Amino acid sequence: MYNSKIIGLGKYVPDHVVTNDDLSKMMDTNDEWIQERTGIKERRWIPEGSDDTSAVMGAKAARIAIERSGLTKDDIDFIVFATLSPDYYFPGCGVQIQDMLDMPTVGALDVRNQCSGFVYAISVADQFIKTGMYKNILVIGAEYHSNGLDKTTRGRGVTVIFGDGAGACVLSREEDTTKGILSTHLHSEGKYADKLIVASPSIAHWVPEILESKEEDVSYFPYMDGTFVFKHAVVRFSEVIMEGLAKNNLQKEDIDMLIPHQANLRIAQFIQKRFGLRDDQVFNNIMKYGNTTAASVIIALTEAWEEGKIKEGDNVVLAAFGSGFTWASAIIKWS
Repeated sequence: MYNSKIIGLGKYVPDHVVTNDDLSKMMDTNDEWIQERTGIKERRWIPEGSDDTSAVMGAKAARIAIERSGLTKDDIDFIVFATLSPDYYFPGCGVQIQDMLDMPTVGALDVRNQCSGFVYAISVADQFIKTGMYKNILVIGAEYHSNGLDKTTRGRGVTVIFGDGAGACVLSREEDTTKGILSTHLHSEGKYADKLIVASPSIAHWVPEILESKEEDVSYFPYMDGTFVFKHAVVRFSEVIMEGLAKNNLQKEDIDMLIPHQANLRIAQFIQKRFGLRDDQVFNNIMKYGNTTAASVIIALTEAWEEGKIKEGDNVVLAAFGSGFTWASAIIKWS
């Protein structure tokens, strides 16, 4: 058995910045209202006319991660792509990455676990490497939210939260099992799926119904019971972090860097206080990117590393909670 370790990181976000004041011109909202509830000041949205998509952004982040890893595209054995906003209903974005990067005909797998998507994705990749099946795996999280949001006052409770972007990492085999990804922990509770959902298209609302529809259908827009989600998130975040620490005989005091899913700054602050962590032990960037769902953890991890906030030997904790409900954590000994 092997461990896996991250040997290359990359991110990409669109240049187009959308501020809270910009949103106030589209809907009945304002900067103070948004910051008070979410901590978000601005986000990146793909502008009209851009060629960017979830797959295209993922490929841009992946090229950076591969270059930083010291490998080439031909060294990658497998692709795992996490997103809730694929370019097509099918096929998934993973195969597009294989083509866009002109890679050998390696396998490609898509993960649809929304906000927990990236942590689920690296857990899948980690298992392939642990068993010796693959040596180097490209893992991507990417989201194109802005083309599917209700940009009217009706949708403001959700629309102000989300942004576009992508992040990627290269996982590689590590023979020293005290280093790299020490453990991952995955959970779900499907009875609350309708609390954070895009209901259409679905088995009950498919092509015939879509073609026959003459009226605006809000089931295509995201719906969220924000208070319900918040209350569950703070509980599950804490549980899954503690589960990972206990598995590795670690205490809260042993956390060097926590990278939480960037869902809401208030959630991250709640968890920070509960675990007694200093500001320099938690990395947040939701203020400038919003919630990029499956891309959020890997974008934040990449930025924290780029800014020198993670060093060799650090205990790095990744944690996420989101639609499904699903939640997950990963405990990493950085090397």
